[in-house]
Amino acid sequence: MAGDKSELEKWATDVIFGRARGLGPALMRILLRGLSWLYRLGVKVRLRLFRKGWKPQANLGTMVVSIGNITVGGTGKTPVVERFARELTERGRKVAILSRGYKSKDLKEPQKWQNPESGEVITSPPKIVSDGKKVLLKANYAGDEPYMLAKNLPGVAVVVDRDRVRGGRFAVKELGVDTLLLDDGLQYLDLDHSIDVVLVDQNAPYGNGYILPRGTLREPPANLCRADYIFLTKCDGQPLDSLVKKIRKHNKEAEILQCTHGPKHLQGVFHDEVLRLEALEGKYIGAISGIAQPKSFDSLLKELGGNVLFHTTFADHHAFSAEDIAPFMHRCITRGVDMIVTTEKDAVRFPLPEEMNIPIYYLRIEVKILEGEEVWERCVERICQRVEREPEDWTEERIRKMESA
Repeated sequence: MAGDKSELEKWATDVIFGRARGLGPALMRILLRGLSWLYRLGVKVRLRLFRKGWKPQANLGTMVVSIGNITVGGTGKTPVVERFARELTERGRKVAILSRGYKSKDLKEPQKWQNPESGEVITSPPKIVSDGKKVLLKANYAGDEPYMLAKNLPGVAVVVDRDRVRGGRFAVKELGVDTLLLDDGLQYLDLDHSIDVVLVDQNAPYGNGYILPRGTLREPPANLCRADYIFLTKCDGQPLDSLVKKIRKHNKEAEILQCTHGPKHLQGVFHDEVLRLEALEGKYIGAISGIAQPKSFDSLLKELGGNVLFHTTFADHHAFSAEDIAPFMHRCITRGVDMIVTTEKDAVRFPLPEEMNIPIYYLRIEVKILEGEEVWERCVERICQRVEREPEDWTEERIRKMESA
């Protein structure tokens, strides 16, 4: 059943990106284009409801930093969230990350939480992945990205709930946080945002150019007008004047910086061994991933000197099973690979193979700012100084841009 669902997801992705050929995929693209028009209309109506105040936003009385994008997946959001959380914690803020926990399993029994000061017991709180002191849930119940963030960020709370207003209230009241990072938050308007950070992948800034479900755009590019800061991700140091010019048509005020998601080291998936990146040079590698942009992972391994013999891919956020990886492991053994390499996000849901005669590593990624270090500093300082935008502070230009989107 899970395999059939994964195959369907891959087929749908091939249809959207034009890789699937034939009459069936062509007709499906026509249908999806019509549905995209309805989706676009729904986005416009929803934004107007919030802007007019007909659909209220919750204000929790604390700093809420939304980190999101206008496309589906692949912009490198999680490492950016991690950098924000780490930097703000080092500067004295008490941070909680709010996530919806995409594709996470429901708990068999709700967690219980006892307030350390009042002693009050909450019998059905949001999922507490981390209380800032220790990780409390496994990856399958937390979601791969929330678990990864909790594991990498001691001192930072991670709370999962589809209702992130509920999650935010819990984090503020019970965990005593003063800064909420709203992961994938641009479209989550039920909670008032103090600052909007929007990520744009410079390789595909507007996805494939179509709105969902025909394409990968969640909103029209004109809706970049809501951003306070725009991070151009996956940059390579080349000038991006033409892209910046396109963005400026939609947002003349946001500060823009350029960053890249650079590899840091190799980390053992089932052990604590850390290897320098040079360990990839000349090695025969079996790669496996379930991410939105597998080609970028493949290219990175090759750039680091690895000989990628094959790369087995699954749909984004795929929950690996022993049955999924068995053929891959067998292929690795028969081809005589030196090591297996996966992504950090995939590592948290990678099942323990029956035979462990090939070392398995994940590539640890960190965000590096290539241009605009001063923009980053101003952004962090603004958060630390609790400079917030009032809910009604919509400039005339932003309103006009939304209405014309």
